Amino acid sequence: MEVEVSLRVDGRQRRLTLDTRTSLLDALRERLGVTGPKKGCDHGQCGACTILLDGRRVNSCLALAVAHDEAEITTVEGLADGDTLHPLQESFVRHDGFQCGYCTPGQICSAVGMLTEAEAGWPSAVSADLTAPVELTDAEISERMSGNLCRCGAYAGIVPAIAEVAR
Repeated sequence: MEVEVSLRVDGRQRRLTLDTRTSLLDALRERLGVTGPKKGCDHGQCGACTILLDGRRVNSCLALAVAHDEAEITTVEGLADGDTLHPLQESFVRHDGFQCGYCTPGQICSAVGMLTEAEAGWPSAVSADLTAPVELTDAEISERMSGNLCRCGAYAGIVPAIAEVAR
């Protein structure tokens, strides 16, 4: 069965006719040509497909497109303002927060969402005091980013890149 879905992707309204089983990841990559989100595991375990869905980070391989009609989607491509990179994108470059780069779009989108969560005061599993303001230590950043895996092990650059922007 196919249905019509409207998505606002990186600031641009897009209408698609999709099979009801189509994931947001497949709609973005295969139907709209948005290749920032990557298909890593296709099971929601690696985070390579992370996007911002209505401002919150989501594994797009697990989200059905039909469930998000009229949603606002931001991918790594939509974070930059023209030729001006998002501060996290700049920081990843400065801190060499990538090697092969496959996970980088998901890492950056996840970091943007994570910073929003921390700013809102959401605690994590390593938050010492659940009522205190969130302090983004390296341990806190690592815990909050644990859903995004890097096979190359570029964490030595990823955590400082996020910390620089957070602090």
